Amino acid sequence: MKKIIFVLFAVFGLKNVQAQSDSIVKPLTVSGYAEVYYMADFNNPKNNSRPGFVYSHNRNNEVNVNLAFIKAGYNTDRLRANLALAAGTYMNANYAAESGVMKNIYEANVGLKISQKHNLWIDAGILPSHLGFESAVGKDNWTLSRSLFADNSPYFETGAKISYTSPTGKWFLSALVLNGWQRIQRVDGNSTPAFGHQITFKPNEKLTLNSGSFIGNDKPDSIRQMRYFHNLYGIYQINKKIGITAGFDVGAEQKTKGSSNYNIWYTPVLLLKYNVNEKFSLTGRGEYYQDEKGVIISTNTQNGFKTFGYSLNADYYILPNLVWRTEIRNLNSKDAIFMDRSEELNKNSLTAITAMAFSF
Repeated sequence: MKKIIFVLFAVFGLKNVQAQSDSIVKPLTVSGYAEVYYMADFNNPKNNSRPGFVYSHNRNNEVNVNLAFIKAGYNTDRLRANLALAAGTYMNANYAAESGVMKNIYEANVGLKISQKHNLWIDAGILPSHLGFESAVGKDNWTLSRSLFADNSPYFETGAKISYTSPTGKWFLSALVLNGWQRIQRVDGNSTPAFGHQITFKPNEKLTLNSGSFIGNDKPDSIRQMRYFHNLYGIYQINKKIGITAGFDVGAEQKTKGSSNYNIWYTPVLLLKYNVNEKFSLTGRGEYYQDEKGVIISTNTQNGFKTFGYSLNADYYILPNLVWRTEIRNLNSKDAIFMDRSEELNKNSLTAITAMAFSF
């Protein structure tokens, strides 16, 4: 009898120890992501590159890697840190201004919780952008390609931020000091920091409202032109099948140093997503981008950059961590800015793209 009791105690005791071990959260995690794509631009430009204002999936008529990274994350109650190294056409396009190994640092930051009573943190380093609802990680976005809205505002930023999340999780507030407009290293000759804010309100599980800003100069001090930018968006999940995202960006930059006159650009975007089932979804997008004076997108044409876009996207999850994506997209410009194979300029750009995205 004693032997039976001993055996039962040993078995159940071992199980209890194992359960406690399984419940312990490990502070160090390793994750990864890879997205391979094929793009067909029906203008078929000779250099096999999309126009300069497209920063994701920007290579035509070839199988390529948009973004692949390996990431180590460390999280405890008081400390958090992330380091991710990456490669791909996204990195080549968005980190072109950086030098050396900086071109491959996707994320590198450290955060410290500075209050025992409140969810108040200070984070510093290379951080994901606080602007917009789209990120560089394709699987996290409703559409395969990024909108003009996202491609022409920062994907990443370098600096420090203080952030607060309310006890209910309904409010997120942050203030930032940055090195510039999507930069790791500040522009040569620039001594001025940039600033930003973010306010996110989630009154319930269905609705998210977000306001973000950038204020600063992204040029040398000798030709300083202050830039003011605001990003606003809302996401509403009507039910399990239908979701809507609407966004509006507007920016203003001084025409010359010290000027009281500004060049304005703006872009609205609207997305509608329909989940057919747990594995398959469809997303439609409409967008418009106007930058007449070429602050962000320079065309050297009579009307500047004034472009409508629309797309249809289909996603199918083959596995929980493997998604196959396909998209057809059309951009129509007021001026002829899209080059074809014969090096003639057209007003229209039709593309088809397919991609596989894997994560762990």
